[in-house]
Amino acid sequence: MAVLRHIPSIDHLLQRPAVADLARRHGHQPVVDALRTAAGAWRAQQRATPRAGAAPAAADAAEAATWIESQAADLLATATAPSLVPVLNATGVIIHTNLGRAPLAQAALDRMAAVGAGYSNLEYDLAAGTRGHRHLHAETLLCALTGADAAVVVNNNAAATWLVLATLATGPEVLATGRAVLATGREVIVSRGELVEIGGGFRVPDIMAQSGASLREVGTTNRTRLSDYAAAITDRTALILRVHPSNFRIEGFTGRPALSDLAALAHRFDHPLVEDLGSGWLGVPHSTPWPEALRDEPSVRASLEAGVDLVTFSGDKLLGGPQAGLIIGRRDLVDQVRRHPLMRAVRADKQTYAALEATLELWHREPARTEIPVVRMLLEPVASIDRRAQSLATQLAKMSSEVMVEVIDGVSTIGGGSAPQSTIQTRLLSLRSPTHSADRLEAALRSGTPPVIARIQHDAVLLDLRTVHPDDDALLARQLRTCLQK
Repeated sequence: MAVLRHIPSIDHLLQRPAVADLARRHGHQPVVDALRTAAGAWRAQQRATPRAGAAPAAADAAEAATWIESQAADLLATATAPSLVPVLNATGVIIHTNLGRAPLAQAALDRMAAVGAGYSNLEYDLAAGTRGHRHLHAETLLCALTGADAAVVVNNNAAATWLVLATLATGPEVLATGRAVLATGREVIVSRGELVEIGGGFRVPDIMAQSGASLREVGTTNRTRLSDYAAAITDRTALILRVHPSNFRIEGFTGRPALSDLAALAHRFDHPLVEDLGSGWLGVPHSTPWPEALRDEPSVRASLEAGVDLVTFSGDKLLGGPQAGLIIGRRDLVDQVRRHPLMRAVRADKQTYAALEATLELWHREPARTEIPVVRMLLEPVASIDRRAQSLATQLAKMSSEVMVEVIDGVSTIGGGSAPQSTIQTRLLSLRSPTHSADRLEAALRSGTPPVIARIQHDAVLLDLRTVHPDDDALLARQLRTCLQK
């Protein structure tokens, strides 16, 4: 074909102003690679769709150059586009694991920017002028808010639980092999009803096994008695582990001993009681009553007051901070955890400490707690959500006659393995179309910039503004308008 003979050379294309600009932004070689890929696509397209008659060579070359240039720009934009992008969470799930769990307070973002932009005293003692310890950061605030003697921060709660077990349940004997050093673990007693699976397929028994501890199951799925724990204690026992079944609830003929009774049993035999609390509910007083959904959620402070020796929990759930695993409790046990050889493998970085301390400061000052997005969402009145939803509904009704918009009653959920099956009353924006399925509407919302994540129920797309920041209402309206116009 004549048209294929007039594809501009790569050198010629590189002389074009727009291509030269691409090279300045992306580098010479990536642009050359993109041009070659685009030229190949043009060649394949022309072979697949031959045109009748012969076009003038100059016209063919100009058309090819423009198309290849545009295609190369698209290829470079796609290759360098971030895969992690902000989304608008309109699902009503406050701590949405798939959407990054807790959004951070502005104070936390500001602190991260300030610390991350330069150097910091992460491991430097400013008073002494010598090397310091990162483990001291956030400890004072954590202890003040929970009543703990000491605290240490790692990168997530699974790591926190694993490190505690590896520290306290690994026996003194160490078996050296040709390729590894294997710890001979002692027994950790745990109820069968607490051997949960957390997100991503990770299971508590697997985490325990990786720590080197030996699992000793007691009781049954629905009932475990104090006598079951007592009967399992031997000279191989290292500790008793209590796990908060935060992502499910068993109802009916159930039972487990009170935490204070379990602590008394553990201490009678001189063993520590460790609790994996997961959700990290501080349970501190607030001038506005906390929602009923949190009524049965165990708090970190209550666990320590009941006699638990170490508590582990997440930083990015009900605490509303960054992803982190927090280990608090008896100072002697926390010090042992800090000295574990693998502490370095799971330690937190300066950005985590910066965001965590800023979040804890907001918790410490009650009037400022509502600056934490999770707290704001938990406490926002239904009347406020209704006003926002009604305003959006009025705007949308004027934009499209093909989509029925109404505001209906509904419920929000806490999510993130917190307060399972508990709900908070809310008002929902309902979108329904006689011509387009709810799946199609929801997919259109997800394809926007930023994507809007909603939920579908009874062939209607439902949006819960409890999990949308009020400052984003205008942005959400724009995205909905764009979707409806399409």
